[in-house]
Amino acid sequence: MTTENLSVTADLLAKQIAVASSSGRLKLQPKLSRVLEKLAAEGQPVPGRLRRLDAVLIDEVIEARFDNMPV
Repeated sequence: MTTENLSVTADLLAKQIAVASSSGRLKLQPKLSRVLEKLAAEGQPVPGRLRRLDAVLIDEVIEARFDNMPV
């Protein structure tokens, strides 16, 4: 996948995440992380908004794990 394709894919994922349900957001997070990692590995700048989105999603994933723990 070319760098341009990765950038387009990251933008499309961000748009999908914006309209997704809570569970849908959690399912899309690993895909977004992989695309961002590939961009960084190719030496391309990763937009801050996408890094922040990924960080928020990671927090949501962690929170969801704790929501399912028995007390």
